[in-house]
Amino acid sequence: VFDMVEKMAAYDVGCLVTKDKEGKLSGVVSERDYVTKVALLGNSSKDMKVKQISTKAANLVMARPYDTVDACMDKMLSRDIRHLPLIDDMGEVVGIISIKDLIKECLDEKEHTLNQLASFA
Repeated sequence: VFDMVEKMAAYDVGCLVTKDKEGKLSGVVSERDYVTKVALLGNSSKDMKVKQISTKAANLVMARPYDTVDACMDKMLSRDIRHLPLIDDMGEVVGIISIKDLIKECLDEKEHTLNQLASFA
């Protein structure tokens, strides 16, 4: 787990996907997983394995490239999660969508609408 925390810090991300030996998605691990399953329980990050704290693939909520921003928001809000693995039609991970990504997109859409309305004034 310690290596995972170092990677998250180095890349300034809050979630990483995990893969099995065949390279298939096996789960995700997030800052929240670290806080609730390691830090708050007084466990050592150097003694724990990522697979002990990750959310397994069978329990994941995922997004597809054709999902709308609203659909992704609904998925996150209904499960109280902040990250969605983005899976293509072949089942391969092509990215991770964060709640921050969705908020930025919503703000960009609102700004675009406001600019269009302002051009009429």
